[in-house]
Amino acid sequence: MNTTPEVTKTKDPNKWKYRKFLWRSWAIQDSWNYERQMNMGFLYGIAPILDNIYKDPKDDELKKEAYKRHMAFYNCTPQTSSFVLGLTASMEEQYYDDKENFNPDSISAIKTSLMGPLSGIGDSFFQGTIRILAFGLGINLAKQGSILGPILAMLISIVPSYLVTYYGGKIGYLMGNKYLTKLYNEGLMDKVMYMCSVVGLMVIGSMMASMIGITTPIKYGSKFVLQTVLDSIAPQIIPLGLTFFMYWLLKKKVSTGWMLVICILGGIVLSALGIFK
Repeated sequence: MNTTPEVTKTKDPNKWKYRKFLWRSWAIQDSWNYERQMNMGFLYGIAPILDNIYKDPKDDELKKEAYKRHMAFYNCTPQTSSFVLGLTASMEEQYYDDKENFNPDSISAIKTSLMGPLSGIGDSFFQGTIRILAFGLGINLAKQGSILGPILAMLISIVPSYLVTYYGGKIGYLMGNKYLTKLYNEGLMDKVMYMCSVVGLMVIGSMMASMIGITTPIKYGSKFVLQTVLDSIAPQIIPLGLTFFMYWLLKKKVSTGWMLVICILGGIVLSALGIFK
């Protein structure tokens, strides 16, 4: 008689979420835009989770707030974005279960703080390493007339991308569920949110300096160069000033369309006058 206990495998109820993180991370750049870059793609990735959380009609207002929360600026490597989607999904569930103690601003803060580090890792790994390795090998084989060239190039590209994206979303979700409760119980969430805010501001600051390429050609003789003087006071001070000007316009409820008009016409006029270049 067989006395060995029967082992039954329980199906993971969250498996459908991991699949959403996987496929929708790969589609995150399909609605890329110059204003907020991958924000619509991120919302597309997390929308099924939000719809599942706020499925009761009485929660429609909370769902609208969550949708609006995830329309903020977002930019990260698609493969590593699954980790952010998983972590954010677990935070949204935590917020729904404990609205009194969970600050929803921490969701946006952690998203912002993760964009920079995960982009650096993801871009260097997938764009700077895997792609070069895959197509370098593939091209060499293809030049020899081997059908393995394109096949290996696609496999070497797809397999690491699949593994990182799928398990990144799963780890982000499970880690969020495990550690967020611990952070709140031990009163550490405020400190984590503060550190995330600092990192997020550093990321935004570096983006301002690298993405806004505006300088001034004003000079007097060969000794006084205004741009050199400004750089000695604070490097990239002109992009910083223009960013704060745009922020001021946002506070004044100026529409995005008018801000674009101001940028385009202002850039043409100031460039023609020789103030900016």
